[in-house]
Amino acid sequence: MPKIMGRRRRVSEEKVLDVDASMQGSMVFKDPVNLRINGKFEGSLNTRGNLTIGGNAVVNADIEGDDITVAGTVNGNINAKTRLKIIAPAKVTGDVRAPILSIQEGAILQGKCKMGEPADKISHSSKTLSLEEVAEYLEVEPSVLSEWVSQGKIPARKNENSWRFEKAVIDEWVSKERVK
Repeated sequence: MPKIMGRRRRVSEEKVLDVDASMQGSMVFKDPVNLRINGKFEGSLNTRGNLTIGGNAVVNADIEGDDITVAGTVNGNINAKTRLKIIAPAKVTGDVRAPILSIQEGAILQGKCKMGEPADKISHSSKTLSLEEVAEYLEVEPSVLSEWVSQGKIPARKNENSWRFEKAVIDEWVSKERVK
C-alpha cells in the first residue's frame, strides 16, 4: 500500500460483520467496519466505523465507537465519537456521550447525557500532546515517532522526562509533508 507522509493510504473497502449469536468478551476493531449485533453480547465493544445494535439485541457492555445506532437493549455506557442514534424500541440504561445525539420517540434512555466536541477532537485539540498521542494522530508506531524526534525530523520539546508536541505545529508540519 502506498505511503503518504508516513501514513498508509486507506483503500475504501466496505467491511461488514453481522453478528446474530450469543457472545462474551471484548471486541476491538482498529479499522473501520460496519458491525451489526442482532443477538446477545456481554463484555466491551470498541469499534471504528458504524455500529448498529439491532432491535432484538441485548448488549451488556460499555461501548465506544464512531457512529452508533441502537434499536435494541443496551446496559452500559456509550461513548460515540461522531454520532449516537437511539431509535425505537431501544432501551439504553447507562450514561451516554456524543457530539450529536438523536433519540426517537418511543426509545428510552435512562442515564446521564453529555454532548459536546467529538472525542477525537477533544483528545487532539489540546495545545500539547504526548508522544503516544502524536503517534496515534499520525498513524505511526511510537518507536518510529521517537526515531523522528531523535533525528530532528519532527518538531518537539523536552518536558522533564518526556517529549511534548504542539498540536498547531504538528498540523503545520504535516501540511508541509516533511516525512519522506
